[in-house]
Amino acid sequence: MSDTKVKKMLFILSKATLENVYAAFVMANGARMEGIESEIFFTFFGLEAIQKKKLEHLHVATVGNPAMHMPTMLGGLPGVEALASKMMKKEMDKLDMPPVGEFLEILSDSGCKLWACKLAVDMFHLEEKDLIDDLDGILTIGDFYSRADQDGTQLLFI
Repeated sequence: MSDTKVKKMLFILSKATLENVYAAFVMANGARMEGIESEIFFTFFGLEAIQKKKLEHLHVATVGNPAMHMPTMLGGLPGVEALASKMMKKEMDKLDMPPVGEFLEILSDSGCKLWACKLAVDMFHLEEKDLIDDLDGILTIGDFYSRADQDGTQLLFI
């Protein structure tokens, strides 16, 4: 019988909406605070959360997001996404949530590994210089999965 205690959390972040980014960051940070190893693999549009030019300009998804409790058409009107994003950032400020760039530094400093997906980096024609300095590297999905090859490891797709 193997030990079922969670020893490592691997998060796969595929979308860089504010709600997805902060969900991944809070859970990865919470894992570190509990002494659990944590890593985040940024793939496809999740790469925007680690692109120097984009990470401080992320938005809330208002179209097709049932949690917004508004008709899809309304979510697509000009200014609605910006307003929803501003409101969410205001609420996060009240809770002393750090901005994305600062949160990435906190995660890196805590020992959380931050990885970019090679396929997505190539697909979006990015270079390592476009990505944050705290990045631990660019991995293939196979390399990332090999990091899960131990008892007590959980993967979570966000």
